Amino acid sequence: MGLFGNKNQIDNDQAPREPTVKKSDSEWQAQLTPEQFRVLRKQGTERPGTGKYDKFKEEGIYRCAGCDAPLYKSTTKFDSGCAHLESLFRCVAIPGAVGRNIDRSMFMERIEIVCNNCGGHLGHVFKGEGLGTPTDERHCVNSVSLSFAKEDAENASK
Repeated sequence: MGLFGNKNQIDNDQAPREPTVKKSDSEWQAQLTPEQFRVLRKQGTERPGTGKYDKFKEEGIYRCAGCDAPLYKSTTKFDSGCAHLESLFRCVAIPGAVGRNIDRSMFMERIEIVCNNCGGHLGHVFKGEGLGTPTDERHCVNSVSLSFAKEDAENASK
């Protein structure tokens, strides 16, 4: 049992799938910026206050910066008031786009979220904060893990 009790159990439907996009570290390094590689492929976290999409309000789709898979509709983004200023999303990802792993690094147990298409690290899920989300959780997503496309958010990858 971790720091948060057994709240961090992963249901089978939330577990990450086998990535369809598979590349070596050298291939990822050639494609990504050094910061994107550190976060997406080495499970890093961007510095607080540096997130490109923190105060970003345009309508469209947030995509994985590694493989361009659609992950979140802009309509699910909200300001949680969190001191760590990454892109913050309600718990609703595009169905099947985001998987969850138990992360036991940093001397605690957390829920890591990953792109189901390439396995890239996106951030973590936080639960029980009383922010009014349907499942009382939020996705704290590193902006550097994302790209953005102006698309019809209501019709993208339903």
